[in-house]
Amino acid sequence: MDAKRVKQSIILAVSVILVIILVLVIGKLIDKYTPSKEQQDLWEYYGLTEESQAAIVLNHEVISQKAVIREGIVYLSYETVRDVFNSRFYWDYNENLLLYTTPEDVVSAAADSKEYFVTKDKKSENYTIVYADANTAYIAMDYVKKYTDLDYEFFEEPNRVVVRTKWEDEPGVFVKKDTQIRYRGGIKSPILTEVFKETELTVLEKGEDWDKVATNEGVIGYIRKKRLGKEEVKTFEHTPMTETFSHILKDKKINMAWHQVTTEDANSTVADVLSNTKGLNVICPTWFYLNDNEGNLVNIASSEYVQYCHNQGVEVWALVSNLENDEVDSAEVLNYTSKRTHLVNQLIAAAIQFDFDGINVDFEALSQEAGDGYVQFIRELSLKCENNGIVLSVDNYVPTEYSMFYNRKEQGNFADYVIIMGYDEHYAGGDEGSVASIGFVTQGIADTLKEVPAEQIILAAPLYTRVWIETPKAASDDVEAASEDYVPYDLSSKAVGMQEAWRMVEANGVEPVWLEDCGQYYAEYLNENDTYKIWLEDLASMELRLQAASENGLAGMAFWKLGFEHSSFWDTVIKYMN
Repeated sequence: MDAKRVKQSIILAVSVILVIILVLVIGKLIDKYTPSKEQQDLWEYYGLTEESQAAIVLNHEVISQKAVIREGIVYLSYETVRDVFNSRFYWDYNENLLLYTTPEDVVSAAADSKEYFVTKDKKSENYTIVYADANTAYIAMDYVKKYTDLDYEFFEEPNRVVVRTKWEDEPGVFVKKDTQIRYRGGIKSPILTEVFKETELTVLEKGEDWDKVATNEGVIGYIRKKRLGKEEVKTFEHTPMTETFSHILKDKKINMAWHQVTTEDANSTVADVLSNTKGLNVICPTWFYLNDNEGNLVNIASSEYVQYCHNQGVEVWALVSNLENDEVDSAEVLNYTSKRTHLVNQLIAAAIQFDFDGINVDFEALSQEAGDGYVQFIRELSLKCENNGIVLSVDNYVPTEYSMFYNRKEQGNFADYVIIMGYDEHYAGGDEGSVASIGFVTQGIADTLKEVPAEQIILAAPLYTRVWIETPKAASDDVEAASEDYVPYDLSSKAVGMQEAWRMVEANGVEPVWLEDCGQYYAEYLNENDTYKIWLEDLASMELRLQAASENGLAGMAFWKLGFEHSSFWDTVIKYMN
């Protein structure tokens, strides 16, 4: 082959290669700038796995919970209703009964029924209100809407419920030209839906070239900015659903104390107990407690006690407790509507019979499984209290993560007063320390104020302290003593009144020191081989709590318990109560 032909072959080969490269480059450019026609699987997008399911799009967000479609009706699981839409719905899984409590009535619907009762007034719907399976209950969304400030629309292919609970103005925009909404920003992202000229969208987030938008049908994705018209304000015509709760509140500061009464004969001590107080306007005798799992109460109330107190200008708010009988399962009582009703009726009947002025609920050490039933108990009791002019107060721990299920906010809606038990910061069986340091108390006030109005909050303070006793352990081997967790003493404690604690300190010749961080005096001494530690209560520590209640505009103070106070204690109290 001559040189000329070789050269031609090389040129041809190079040309072919260049053409191939050019075709590849052009193909990639075309591919890069050609929008994808891939359609996003909307079943996957909404997380649907069954024909009977429906996605829930709440305020332009696809949430994890799903609705159920049954006979053409949208249903929500009880947990979804409670956790997402309206926590006041209560499902009694023992008696298959759905309850909702308004400020005036308890509304009840039995499973698989179209009928419901507003107190005793019978009503009906044209659908099954609630049905249950082995796991939970399902509530018709139209029934939820009757008592919840929401609107919704149902769409098919695939099933989805578009729900709105927020009514603020939103940025709205109309589409200028037929286009697509894609799963992500970018032309290669799968298409969620086609949208056409003049379609109204809500702008959720603005981007450089793509905006995140929502359609009225519950599709949320990204659209090219250049396909959108001028942004406008999107408003909603909506009349808010409101509730008005009324409360029996006194026009004076509450100065209350608990009177521990454990027998009927002990009621006769009321005259002596009251004679040692000043300015007390509410006394709270411990008259009732749960005695069995059917909701029956032990009752040691006394008409003579009430009459004597009334003659002294003192109201009687009788306490009901769940702690006295160890064999009672509080959750068993609270989680059955029939048992709660029985419990409520006994208290109201006793209030009428003995003419006391209020009921003080002191249910402590509840398990979380009793929480919903407990709050429903407060709701139901409050309505009957209000109908009979009876003040309802509820005792609470200072707010903590483990006691959130006591739901102080809902208590404040229904009960008249919410009482902060501002003590037991350190308790028997726990680590040693103050029963109620001032920081513990003020934090309890601040946290409660986040949930309950100040005019409904009463701060309870201790008239006692704990004497902590460290008893040295017997000699142990070196290995045990070297452990990081080893404590060389056994710790015990006992509760004593204010005066008794100071007598113990004085008898042992100790000069207490003031602890600024605790707002208390502290004393420590040896007795034989034991070390005694006491965070003392006195007028100075109590005045700090009275100041905190006053500065925060609280409704008043309560004290546990009468008989533990120092003789001059009430002079300090009435300075703030008046």
